[in-house]
Amino acid sequence: MKIGEMFSEFLNRLKVDNAEQISLRYGEITASLNKRFRDTDSKTANRLQVGSYGRWTAIKGISDLDMLYIMPASQWQTYRDDKQSQLLTDVKDAIKARYPKSRVRVDRLVVTVTYANFHVEVQPVFELDDGSFKYPDTYDGGSWKVTKPREEIAAMKEFVDQKNSNLRQLCKMSRAWKNKHGVVMGGLLVDTLAHNYLNSTSDYDDKGFTYYDWMARDFFGYLKNQPDRDHYKALGSGQNVKVKKQFQRKAKTAYNLCLKAIEAGETDAANDKWKRVFGRRFPAKPVQVEEAAAKAIQSWRDTEQYIEDHYPVDIRFNLTIDCDVYTDQSPRRSLLTMLLKGFGISSNRKLIFKITECAVPEPFIVKWKVLNRGEQAKKRDCIRGDIIDPNEHSNRRKETANFSGNHVVECYVVQNGVVVARDEIEVPIM
Repeated sequence: MKIGEMFSEFLNRLKVDNAEQISLRYGEITASLNKRFRDTDSKTANRLQVGSYGRWTAIKGISDLDMLYIMPASQWQTYRDDKQSQLLTDVKDAIKARYPKSRVRVDRLVVTVTYANFHVEVQPVFELDDGSFKYPDTYDGGSWKVTKPREEIAAMKEFVDQKNSNLRQLCKMSRAWKNKHGVVMGGLLVDTLAHNYLNSTSDYDDKGFTYYDWMARDFFGYLKNQPDRDHYKALGSGQNVKVKKQFQRKAKTAYNLCLKAIEAGETDAANDKWKRVFGRRFPAKPVQVEEAAAKAIQSWRDTEQYIEDHYPVDIRFNLTIDCDVYTDQSPRRSLLTMLLKGFGISSNRKLIFKITECAVPEPFIVKWKVLNRGEQAKKRDCIRGDIIDPNEHSNRRKETANFSGNHVVECYVVQNGVVVARDEIEVPIM
């Protein structure tokens, strides 16, 4: 499969597939607020779609949508003096009155409306003369702050036109990477870093899909060499964009995976190597007739499942897992520590996989995946890899080291029907 074909199909698979449903929900919310504050039923007037969806950099599985509702200027006198909380409450009540079955709550800066597999954060704003907006912040007694999303949207469009549309494509590819590897990066940070990278080079100004393998490699090379920072300046607006967690280590891993994928060229091995970078949405290699026949008579079943087939994935929080390795006669040892020292696991050890850090606010549910790899797993017809529940208290998973192989265990945190955090750990059993 040619490189250009791989990446063209990959980007096609990343397209948002529920745009009609999203548009419907945006319209419902807008109509409820227009009715309350302007006595009209318009589903489109006085709102601005912002965030990654507004910048056209969202991908399939997006769960965190953003919308500004532009308040009538005449209402400023009602809310200007320490009435930030009251404004958010009035917005919440207006939405709730029209759609009483929807889950609606105030969350410091916004009103969050939760649906089955995504939520919309509604921010009431007052427009200023320069096109920016004042928005309410209820923290520490309340204040008014300024946001400039139009400048971010305009900068994205202008840069897209200059760079052969590669900026938006790189933003989408980066989202697939972060969702595959549990990289905690907000959407505006992803777009800002992609913008900064392409602004630093002219190598891809006139290039298309055929060069996306190199563009991905060079972008991750750029990320891995970034100094530790607590924020960046957003494209267009120049406002501070917070770095929630340092991303350089995972970018270095992605860079090295890209090198291996590029080395595979257009051979049959290339697709699987790119899948290790970008995940399930990257196309698999075409299956030849001979391969299909061989698979039909193989002695082991490919039982691996993929979390993307069960839930939308939109990583927004950090998750770290580890594993206690022990026997009845020996103390427990951390698998992460063993891996750092270059050690593997002897067979017949007991294993307890556990969450050591989770930034997701409750409530949520936890899912696990235990995938056995190697010849012994195939010989025993014990690949496993299904999406399973915890079998220990505190969302842990108890297993045993039965046979050799470079196995892997993944953990997923699911909130409101969306995977919002994930982590994995290699389990090399000797």
